[in-house]
Parts: sequence; structure tokens; C-alpha cells
Amino acid sequence: MKYIEPHGHMVSRTTDDYQKIALAGCEALCEPAFWAGYDRSSPQGFYDYYRQLTEYEPQRAAKFGIEHYAWLCINPKEAEDAGFAREVMQIIPEFLDKPNVLGIGEIGLNKNSKNELNIFEEHVELAQKHDLPVLIHTPHLEDKLKGTRLILDSLKNSKIEPSRVVIDHVEEHTIEAVLDAGYWAGMTLYPQSKCSAARAVDMIEIYGKEQVWMNSACDWGISDPLAVMKCALEMKQRKYFEDCIKQVIYDNPKSFLVKWSNFK
Repeated sequence: MKYIEPHGHMVSRTTDDYQKIALAGCEALCEPAFWAGYDRSSPQGFYDYYRQLTEYEPQRAAKFGIEHYAWLCINPKEAEDAGFAREVMQIIPEFLDKPNVLGIGEIGLNKNSKNELNIFEEHVELAQKHDLPVLIHTPHLEDKLKGTRLILDSLKNSKIEPSRVVIDHVEEHTIEAVLDAGYWAGMTLYPQSKCSAARAVDMIEIYGKEQVWMNSACDWGISDPLAVMKCALEMKQRKYFEDCIKQVIYDNPKSFLVKWSNFK
């Protein structure tokens, strides 16, 4: 069955992973800018990273018949130094016209600090200025509920159209507020944190399959680039019809992305 990986950090994965997801049916992959596993020491480091996302990774993915797309930002883990973050953000507009760029992301909060929130809001302003959608990272574990509430309040004040926004890494205690406010909800399928396949399908059964997508967010840590298809298998084992599974793993992300971006 064909599917879209809406959130995968392939710069941290081997070429074998491209081959595996291609064999599993992946037709397109979206890669948000994120933390490199260490704090970059200069804006030039981000410039080279944006080149990697917009020049090199699309070529690597194309060898396996996968369309590669990117979101650009400075991630919240490196946004505590607001001056540094603003220097990096001045670089971003140079890359926004690249054919594989979708929008601004993954922005958001890490420790729910004031500086992080300020840079988050400036990213949202940048997206609005360039008429782009936004992909948002919500904090981990015990900070997730507080961070999600801060993000929702900030977005409401910004007056950005909710249908342009995906709020990622939702869990049972945050998904309802995200969907009720009109935003899209991303379920991140991690082996040891965030959300298991079973929990993700449980949430679909409770909150429905509209304006939700599933992603692996595969990165440097313990993560699984095949997580979306393993969740599709969980749905199949629960006797979901094929068209319902297809809606969640392919139709939903496509319907969001083609509406607001360069996605084909």
C-alpha cells in the first residue's frame, strides 16, 4: 500500500532506510529542520544544513523513487539564544523558493522558555509573511501539556488560519485540544516514547481520522523509519477497511500538503 512519511529526519539515516521505506510503499517523505544531535556553533552551519535539505537529500531520495520535501527553521532546542536564532532566521528566506520546500518547521517549544516562545512566534510571523504552512513540535513527556497550551494560546493570538498548521507529537492528553481548535494533529510513532502504534489507533477510534496523520520522525535516536506502515498493519489487524487505512497514511497528509505548499 502506498503511503506518505510526513515527518522523517533522513539526514540522520542510512541510505538503506530509503530503500526499506521505498519497498514498503513510501512515495513521498517530508523532512523538517531539526536538532543535529549537538548545538551548531554558527549560522553558517545552518546554511549548509539548509543546502543539504534542499539539494542533496532530494537527490538521495530520488534514487529510490521517493519525492523528498523539506520544512525550514531553527529548531526549539537551539532557540534559547534568541540573538543567534534571529541570525539563522535571516538565512531562511533565501531557501523558501526552493522547489522542495513546504513551509516553516518544525518550530515549537522544548523547555517552554520565554526565549523559545519568542522565536516560535517570529517563525509564525515569517510563515504568514510568505504565505506558508507551519509544522510544530510539542515538548516531550511532562512538559508536553503545558507546552501545547502555550503554543495554542500563541497561535490564537497570531490569528494564523488553523488549517495551515500541523501540531505534531500529540498524545492522549493533547490531541483533543489540538483538533477542537481546528489544527491538524500529527501522531509520532516511537518505539520507546511519544506514541505506539496501538495508542495511535486507539486515538483514531476515539477522536476520528479527520485532520490527523501518522509519522515516524525517525532521527538519530531509537526510532523506526517503517513505523507508519507498522501502524497501518495495526489498523489492518483491527479489521479496518483498506480505504480507511489509506486515508490516514496517504490521503490525509496529501490533502494538507497539496493545499498549502509545493507538494505534488
